[in-house]
Parts: sequence; C-alpha cells; structure tokens
Amino acid sequence: MKSLKKIIRLILYLSMIPAGYIVASLLLTFITVNKTVDKVHAVNTIYLNTNGVHLNVIFPVHQLDEKLILGLDVEDEAQYLSFGWGDENFYLNTPTWNDLTFKNAFGALFLKGNSLIHLTMYFRKRPNWVAVNVTKEQLKTLNHYLSESFKLDDSGEKIILKGKGYSTNDEFYRANGSYSCFKTCNTWVNSAFKTSGLKSCYWTPFDFGLINKYTD
Repeated sequence: MKSLKKIIRLILYLSMIPAGYIVASLLLTFITVNKTVDKVHAVNTIYLNTNGVHLNVIFPVHQLDEKLILGLDVEDEAQYLSFGWGDENFYLNTPTWNDLTFKNAFGALFLKGNSLIHLTMYFRKRPNWVAVNVTKEQLKTLNHYLSESFKLDDSGEKIILKGKGYSTNDEFYRANGSYSCFKTCNTWVNSAFKTSGLKSCYWTPFDFGLINKYTD
C-alpha cells in the first residue's frame, strides 16, 4: 500500500511539471515589453504569419540587407521572404501536422539536436499576414538577428540542404542554436522582435502571443 501511495504521489508531482510550464508560459506571454511604438519613424512594413502553431516573420525582399540575402537561393521574381527557425528532425520529418509523432515531438523538446532555418519565397502578399510597422533601426537589427541565426561553413557561406524543401518555393538552411521547450520556433521570432525594440512578449513558446500584440 505504501508503494502504491508513493507511485501515485510521483505521478501527481510529474503531472505538475507540464501544468506549471503552461501556466508560466501563459503568464509571460501576456506580459508586453517595448510597449512604446514609434509611429512617426516606423515607415517600413514586415509581416507575421502562422500555420496555427509555427510562427514566421516575412520581409519584402528589398528590405533585406546584403549580408542576409547573400548566399540565399532566391528567385528573381520573389517579392517576399519568410523566415522560420526550428528543430532539424522535426522540420524534415513532420512536413504536415498529420505526420506528427510522439518521438519527433519529444526529441525536439527534450533532446539536443541541430536546428534549421526554413526560408519560403512568396510572389505576392497574402491577406492573412499580420502587418508590423518598423523603423529603419529596428529593420537593421532584425536583419542582423536573422543573419546571425544562419550557420556558416568554413568558407563563411550559408549551408543549404538542397532538395529538402516541402515544395518548389522553399528551402532549408543550417542554423545556430538548439530547439527546446524553452527555445521554440516562436520564442525565436519573439526574441528577434524583443532584441529589435519592437513590441513583444516577455517570453512565449506560443504563436498567438506575438501576433496578438499586433491584432488587438
């Protein structure tokens, strides 16, 4: 009987870990940083987009600096580039949410692995994108943040995984950092905004946290 009580107590303690993570995440998600918006000088527009779980940040091609766009396999006709960051195994083996497995999800959250940047080309603006107005300095910082996220080879070149994209308008590149439950695809985008002085969440693993700051 004592052993059974210990097992039940252990199960209860373990169940508190994910519950505590979710509660803490929601609380930190709703805390807004960089509340002041410079509407006068925010003359450039970028965009946020989500597939329901995974957040991406989208730039008009002409707003990308030379260092960032150098080495990217981009068609001349592309008007917008979308950037996402995430776990390599999850990206490559979970092209749709129907392909999601417990093994891939557990590995991404709790096992240290390589990360990738998912680059997608768009040839026109989509109506479901959320517009974000940024200043010249904020745009410069965002460009730098994205540039530093790419892993480079010994020659200083970006490393593309040819033929690994989901379609003809996207590619994967090796990235710096490792995905975890504390650094997700969504915290990566939020950190880009936070670092650039843009309105953002204190911390968030969710996609809705940052987008809601610009749709309220």
